[in-house]
Amino acid sequence: MVYVLGIETSCDETAAAIISDKREILSNVVLSQLEEHAAYGGVVPEIAARSHLDNIDVIVRAALKDAKLQFDDIDAVAATCGPGLIGGVMIGMMTGKAIAAAKNIPFLAINHLEGHALTPRLSDDVPFPYLLLLVSGGHTQILIVENAGIYKRLGTTLDDAAGECFDKSGKLMGLAYPGGPNVEKMALLCRDKDEAIKRFPLPRPLLENKSGRNKNSYDFSFSGLKSAVRASVESLPEGELQKKDIADLSYSLQSAISDVLYDRCKNALGYYLDLYKDSIIKPSLVVAGGVSANMVIRKNLQLLCEDAGRDKGCEIAFSAPPLSLCTDNAAMIAWAGIERLNAGL
Repeated sequence: MVYVLGIETSCDETAAAIISDKREILSNVVLSQLEEHAAYGGVVPEIAARSHLDNIDVIVRAALKDAKLQFDDIDAVAATCGPGLIGGVMIGMMTGKAIAAAKNIPFLAINHLEGHALTPRLSDDVPFPYLLLLVSGGHTQILIVENAGIYKRLGTTLDDAAGECFDKSGKLMGLAYPGGPNVEKMALLCRDKDEAIKRFPLPRPLLENKSGRNKNSYDFSFSGLKSAVRASVESLPEGELQKKDIADLSYSLQSAISDVLYDRCKNALGYYLDLYKDSIIKPSLVVAGGVSANMVIRKNLQLLCEDAGRDKGCEIAFSAPPLSLCTDNAAMIAWAGIERLNAGL
């Protein structure tokens, strides 16, 4: 049995986890800093770094305690080494390197995005190659995951990420940070969905137009959608926004983002199935990253797999990590370390 300690400090969660090479999550400790940043409406890098520094040793020891292991039982250490807020990244990285050096065990530098990309292998043992929608506060990409360290990026956002659009739009509507989950909650309160779309006809940036110019595109753009939300808020009567207005606008925003993600993934799914038609074991569409916790987006991508499967005459599996593994966590970093060890990296 191989045990890997994972450390994640790239943003505002201080996290440590221990994973076995048998896909067992022995511990997964996450300390959130939401309250520390709430007053600012977003993450303040200096505050985040100081919190990581204050708590990283406690979190690592808590992960060991939960796993009922000692430092001597650990076979390797994996830590996020980017991308992210550099102050936080350095704290997690140096903690991991210090432990590895002291115990003379391997240290694995993990790209934060690779942690998200390989999470479905931990939760659902999804076989390579699979199509991945990586959608979070900082990134929106479509990739083909061929193996640990081997990725083909088909598309990416040309400006803002979907998660940023959710968060900034939520802030425009007066919702608490983080905006994404609160937009989803408010959207559930929308009583007349058709009326909401008519009241707030938000754009679907880069969707296929009448000329078909974007029918094979895999890229995203969300800055214009964010601007449209601002214009919608400013068009409402002055004063505090009404609950119905927020609910309707939240529903329209969520629908717009979901439609864009569906369309781009539909394009990419066709390319992926054609590219690997002779070698694929089990066609799979995977969504990962913080925004993958949105249940409407999950449901629409599930429907996409069912529709595309009927069109292609094959079964296309849909996979989304459990909610605890959608947002930043150290279990995904430890698992990425195991994948890299198995690949001889």
